[in-house]
Amino acid sequence: MSLARLAVLHGIDSSYEPSPDTPQKVSPAAVRAVLAAFGVDTSTAEAIDDAVRALEEKRRARALPETVVAGARAFAALPTGTRMVVAPEGGGANVEWTWSGELPQLPYGVHQLYAETSDGRRASTSHLIVAPDRAPAPPARCHGLLVQLYSLLSRRSWGMGDLGDLTELAAWSGRSLGVDFLQVNPLHAGVPPDPDVPTDPSPYRPSSRRFPDPVHLRIEAIEEYAYLAPGDRDRAADLAGQAARLREAVLEKGALIDRDAVWALKAQALELIAAVPLGPGRRAAYCDFLAEGGADLERHATHRALAERHGPDWRTWPEELRDPASAATARAAAALRDRVDVHCRLIWLADLQLAEAQSAAREAGMSLGLIHDLAVGVHPGGADTWAHGGLYAAGTSVGAPPDAFNAQGQDWGLPPWRPDRLAECGYAPFRAILRGLFAHAGAVRIDHIMGLFRLWWIPEGHPPTDGAYVRYDAEALLALLVLEAHRAGAVVIGEDLGTVERGVREALAARGILGTSVLWFERDWAHDGRPLPPERWRADCLATVTTHDLPSTAAKLTGAHARLRHELGLLSGTLEAEEAVEGAEVREWLALLDALGLPGAGSEEQEIQAFYGFLRRTPARLVGIWLPDAAGDRRPQNVPGTWDEYPNWRLPVADGEGRPLSLEALAASPRLHAFMARVAPDRHPGRAPRGPVR
Repeated sequence: MSLARLAVLHGIDSSYEPSPDTPQKVSPAAVRAVLAAFGVDTSTAEAIDDAVRALEEKRRARALPETVVAGARAFAALPTGTRMVVAPEGGGANVEWTWSGELPQLPYGVHQLYAETSDGRRASTSHLIVAPDRAPAPPARCHGLLVQLYSLLSRRSWGMGDLGDLTELAAWSGRSLGVDFLQVNPLHAGVPPDPDVPTDPSPYRPSSRRFPDPVHLRIEAIEEYAYLAPGDRDRAADLAGQAARLREAVLEKGALIDRDAVWALKAQALELIAAVPLGPGRRAAYCDFLAEGGADLERHATHRALAERHGPDWRTWPEELRDPASAATARAAAALRDRVDVHCRLIWLADLQLAEAQSAAREAGMSLGLIHDLAVGVHPGGADTWAHGGLYAAGTSVGAPPDAFNAQGQDWGLPPWRPDRLAECGYAPFRAILRGLFAHAGAVRIDHIMGLFRLWWIPEGHPPTDGAYVRYDAEALLALLVLEAHRAGAVVIGEDLGTVERGVREALAARGILGTSVLWFERDWAHDGRPLPPERWRADCLATVTTHDLPSTAAKLTGAHARLRHELGLLSGTLEAEEAVEGAEVREWLALLDALGLPGAGSEEQEIQAFYGFLRRTPARLVGIWLPDAAGDRRPQNVPGTWDEYPNWRLPVADGEGRPLSLEALAASPRLHAFMARVAPDRHPGRAPRGPVR
């Protein structure tokens, strides 16, 4: 027996391809370290042999894997005569039969399946996933806006965009612009604040993906706000005044969005609101929410309460509190039950405002409404890793191997789920996350959807170049994704940019999961590498010109992006060389636009419009408009590879001169309305509000 066999049994690839047809071997040291994250001893040859034998014997003893999809290949190995019993999800009478090669008709869901071979030698209980073949499709060809919510401040927000702003944006853009959807950044719960260290503002490194973040609450929209006691009302008014100064600093004085400062004010206001008793109807609705949230909600709120006492990172807490199931944690939670209830209530309030935003979008005529974003992972010291620590691979993080664009690879600092532990619990945490996101969405975007197939694990102490791909049960994960989408009647969009393994896009398409196509990456790579004409784009995708991780179109056209990367020290060559490459790329695309009758006439504004007009010529089911592009903003929201060097995730939407724009100013912007009238003339009513707007 060998290390290679042990790696295969755990789904660890022995090689990877930094570019097509250029396989690179994974180091034995990386394989051993990844196996250690599975709890496997590889210190000696004997230990390796023992581990192989133990796992093979465990699998031979089972009739079926821990989690299995209806119709999966695993059923082909079942001997005829195997006794089968299904306990349906949600209750009801068991379904019993003797295996003869086919499953009976079963309702969609995740059921419990007991299988015992006729000789009694193999028996097991499995999670049986019965799901539709495909996810729901968009109702028609759609277009919509892509926006980072924190960056869109109204004159009523408290220093960053909030759910009140999202509701207003939905009501306005659906009616006045005729858009079908709003795609927002992940609104997951962030890491609790640390008084000594600024909180990481990235929405893609949350504390929890299971619940929304109360920092997005619109304070004045909470029903109990109107019933504050007189003294508390004065205090709330003072906090609102401080928030107004935060907002004005961002919109008028060039200040960055300060999430910590916003939360410091909102937290105080929410404490006042939490002291207001709920009315009978509201109390009943809250109790229903608590029951539905169950242990997940209780643990999340307990983590927040403990973080107030011991700091945001549970790995630094007293040892006895690092286990959510310990007796010490139970005693601490009981002592803090009032604080736990406050944090449960804040999650409920955020859920209510999310529901209101989606309702506003649909009432405004949007066919999809909100598109929520699921981040690829969570902070290693956050609520999810505390609540479900056994599901995560200790001592590893997720990233990307070296490739043609980054020879050093990437370490994202996100701990990966263990595929074996996920299968054992029937992927319950994944299902819960999906249900939460789909609850108030017309679609969900899955960041780095390739991670449902495999993830690049980087052992602690190793550089990103010295990791290994670990396989996940993509069949099960995709089936669950389609199942929850079907239950919600929602669309699924996969972010499938970058290095994509052969067969992944085909597997996603077979399940009805849309991909993501970004204009700058759509070239005929198999032949001459020239820009791909519109008729050759895939239909089953969300098409856009740019994203939050790429330069705005104005920055690309003007060369501002190349200059910014030069200033940040991110170029491997000279600025002149980079400008020449980017300039040639832009000229190629502009030539194609001109040939198609989409000229920009030398105007930056018209050229941006032409790029989005090009997307409307493709067969893409969804066309996404990066909202800053419609305003002429030249600043990227995020520059990968930077930390303090650039204000990632802290910039408001601005015009071409870098002047921040409020939601009210955007709604009255002649440039934005001209943009929409050209890009989507069939949907835009062709009118803009009149009168001065600050």
